[in-house]
Amino acid sequence: MNQSFFIGAVGAHQQLKRLTVHSNNIANVNTYGFKAEKSRFTALMYDNIRAVENDELPSGVGSALWVTDTDFSTGAPVITDRDQDYMIMGDGFFAVVDLASNEVSLTRDGAFVTSELQRASGEVDDAGVPIMETVYYLSDNQGRFVLSRNGGMIEVDDHHEEQPVGVFDYINYNGMEHIDGTRFMAVDKNGGIRLSESQVARGVLEQSNADLAEELSKVIETQRAYGMALKMVQTSDEIETTINGLSS
Repeated sequence: MNQSFFIGAVGAHQQLKRLTVHSNNIANVNTYGFKAEKSRFTALMYDNIRAVENDELPSGVGSALWVTDTDFSTGAPVITDRDQDYMIMGDGFFAVVDLASNEVSLTRDGAFVTSELQRASGEVDDAGVPIMETVYYLSDNQGRFVLSRNGGMIEVDDHHEEQPVGVFDYINYNGMEHIDGTRFMAVDKNGGIRLSESQVARGVLEQSNADLAEELSKVIETQRAYGMALKMVQTSDEIETTINGLSS
């Protein structure tokens, strides 16, 4: 089988991966705090071969999707006037903690709500059973609780008051793990966590930074590249079939 067959096959497979990236960006174009991803490709197994007059030419088996970089640029603001909606005006992230796993993750989505938890009041009833009281905390409405500037959960006494929402930052964002649509986890090379100097706007949310026009153009570009790769596979197969027919 000639090498062009494998180049085309690899190319088609990698373009499908690229299509998944841009399709996900389009699906989240209306998701608050979403950060678009960009495809980055690398060459596969390139080497130099001897050509005419001892010149060397590069030869390989195509390219592959190497990594997807996240675009952390700030999305446009949208005014909601909701008491518990917050937007970071600058760099940084909100931090949310999952009490079941103690996992702390980062997000730019500030569409928060108040959620209740039961805790012991320190008193007991006549039967000696501890009396529980309901306490409200700021949460992301998905079972995680927002952290304050001091790193603790934010108890909400008045639902109409502005809460001390913490904003945290890192030296760089390169390589941050994208957990789901709007959450991230820091890795070692991001450095240590620190308080951000960015201000928080209340009653405002950050829109997705995915550009629909750009993403659609990337989808069209990817579809055409995919078609060309399949055409290469088809042509290579026809050539191989012809050669086999001549030698039989």
